[in-house]
Amino acid sequence: MQPHQLSSGDVIADRRADYARMLEEGGEPEAAAELMEQALELVPGWAAGWYRLATYLEKAGRADAAIGAYRKTLALDPEDIFGATLKLALLGDAATPDLPSSRYVERLFDDYADRFESALVEKLDYSVPQKLAALIASTGRRYEHAVDLGCGTGLLGPEIRGRVGRLEGFDLSQNMLAKAADKHVYDSLVQADLSLAPDLSGLFADAARHRADLVTAADVLMYLGNLESVFAIIGELAASGADIAFSVEDAGEGDGFHLAPSLRYAHSETYVRMLLARHGLEILKTVKSVIRKDGGKPVSGILFLTQKPA
Repeated sequence: MQPHQLSSGDVIADRRADYARMLEEGGEPEAAAELMEQALELVPGWAAGWYRLATYLEKAGRADAAIGAYRKTLALDPEDIFGATLKLALLGDAATPDLPSSRYVERLFDDYADRFESALVEKLDYSVPQKLAALIASTGRRYEHAVDLGCGTGLLGPEIRGRVGRLEGFDLSQNMLAKAADKHVYDSLVQADLSLAPDLSGLFADAARHRADLVTAADVLMYLGNLESVFAIIGELAASGADIAFSVEDAGEGDGFHLAPSLRYAHSETYVRMLLARHGLEILKTVKSVIRKDGGKPVSGILFLTQKPA
């Protein structure tokens, strides 16, 4: 659930928090923060409330106070389901984490599942599935066994179904997997965590290694910073001669990755090329393109078509 949907367990505190949200939505974050502070006096152990206070303080331009509230959120919620660590990094109070909390990503997409496609496709001009499918089609190959990493609600599945024999989907969010199942496109859908080592990821619990001749990851790597774990999984998943197609948000110059204000990670082409070389994958094609909008502005991405040598 979104932070504003999580009850404090105290009727009066919840009521004040509701009024605070109305003030914030009306363009009065300072007043919202004051009312939220009153709510937290009644329930000082309410992690979601502290996170809401932090966001109001941040919008009001009170960065130092926001940092304190995000720290309090994290102290009360060590699993970091709200992503307070990412917020602290953007505010300069902490180093950018290599990976976000898996619980944060899982909650984010469990909450987002019902409106994911309408928001992303209809409002943000999301086009990665079609562009990645076109890149895959350019090989002229038909694949026996495809694995779609971070499949989400299954937007890529229908685009590639016609050229694959078996299609598996994996995602961290059970709610997203349920939406993908409604499409009746995937042969199997299983929960998995791409931030973990291959043995712990869930990709190989009931399935063989080196089984896939096509591996895809459409718009998922931006929810991971350091991509070592993903490429380790791909190395165990891909058969010799397999094609691997994926997208990243373009970080531009440099040889690393950074955390954007959207709380998504952007990766430089140099960084991705370095990882591909380290894991023995050959680049067949790259395409630079606008992959979505964010705040009305275009977001640049890079699509990669790579191959594991035979």
